[in-house]
Amino acid sequence: MQDVIDAIRDANIDVVTPLELPDFDDVVAAEEDICVPLYPDFKEFLLTVSDVICGSLEPVTVADPSSHTHLPEVAAYAWSIGLSREQTPICAHDGGFYAVTIDGAVVYWTPESGEIEEWTTVWEWAREVWLVS
Repeated sequence: MQDVIDAIRDANIDVVTPLELPDFDDVVAAEEDICVPLYPDFKEFLLTVSDVICGSLEPVTVADPSSHTHLPEVAAYAWSIGLSREQTPICAHDGGFYAVTIDGAVVYWTPESGEIEEWTTVWEWAREVWLVS
């Protein structure tokens, strides 16, 4: 996991208005807002790399409620179009969502096709998808 975190941090693009890294209270507030406990690896992801901007994908964030990537807003929309409530979206992409399952795997889901790809962990998804996007 640490090697993936280091690679993501190294890929961070400097921007005029950087994202904020959340604290534990931000993560707990997001869990309370969506009424779903977050998988431990996903919590670690949010706490360690959710301020990184790299590639073309924009994973969810929890530090800034006004952001278009704020987890409660993204989750509400994803669930409204059919994503299972047992899955928590981590990133919108091409009309679908990458989402964490209750077992910690990541799936790519679209309203038309359902689940069409899977990665074993958030960190595997981050390395194989987000970093190369």
